[in-house]
Amino acid sequence: MENYFNYFTEIEEHFLRRRGGGLLLSTLDWALIETWKDAGIPLEAALRGIEAAFDRYDQRPSKTKKVNSVAYCSQEVLAAAEDMKEATVGVADEAGQRLSAKSAAGQGFEPDTIAVFLRRNADLLESAKLPERGGVSVGTAAWETSRTLRKLADEMENKRPVPRLEDLERHLTVLEEKLFAALLAAAEDEEMVMVRTEADRDLAPYRRKMPAAQIDQLQKQYVHKRLLEKHNLPRLSLFYM
Repeated sequence: MENYFNYFTEIEEHFLRRRGGGLLLSTLDWALIETWKDAGIPLEAALRGIEAAFDRYDQRPSKTKKVNSVAYCSQEVLAAAEDMKEATVGVADEAGQRLSAKSAAGQGFEPDTIAVFLRRNADLLESAKLPERGGVSVGTAAWETSRTLRKLADEMENKRPVPRLEDLERHLTVLEEKLFAALLAAAEDEEMVMVRTEADRDLAPYRRKMPAAQIDQLQKQYVHKRLLEKHNLPRLSLFYM
C-alpha cells in the first residue's frame, strides 16, 4: 500500500480538498477510514473512490446540501478497490519493501523518532485515570501496555538490524486490542448503550449504502475510538505518529 503510514492523513486531506474544507472529520469518518485500512483497501483505491464520488456529486443539477461525511464516498471506494483487486496482487510484499526504504531514507520513521512516540504513549497510559469494574482493572492493563511500549522503544534504539516496522505495527495492534477489551469490560452499561445509540444514529443515513459486514466493523471501530477518547488514551498505531 503506497504511503502506508500516511493512509489517514492523505485520505483526510483529499476529502477536505474536494469538499472545499471547512469541516473536520467526525468520529464516524475516522472509524470508517480505519475499516478501509483494516480491510486492506489500497490508499489509491480510497482516493479514487473519493474523487469519483465528488465527480458524481458535481454532476447533480441541485447541490443544496454539501457532502458532510466520508461515508458518502463509501460505495465508490469499495468499487475502486474491487477494480484494483487484480492489480494489487502482492501489494503487501511491496508495502514492506517501500516501508523499509522509507525508514532507511529518513522519511519520518527513524528508530529514534518511533522510540519517542512509543515512550510518549507509555507516559500517557501511566498518567491516565482509568476505571475498575467487575474485577477488571483497566489501569493494570494500561500499566502492562506501557511497560511493553518502553521495551519496544529500547529495541528500536538498540537492536541492529532495526525491527521491521510491519512487525512492530502488528505488535501495537495486539496491545491496543487488549486495552480496548479491558475498557469494554469495565464500561458501565449505560455508557455503552449511549455510545452505541450515537453510532446507530450517525450510521443510519449510510446503512443502505454499505455491506452489513462493513457496518458491523464500523460500529466496532466507532465504539473503540469513543472509549479511548473518553479516557484520554492514545492510539498506539504508527498511523498516529
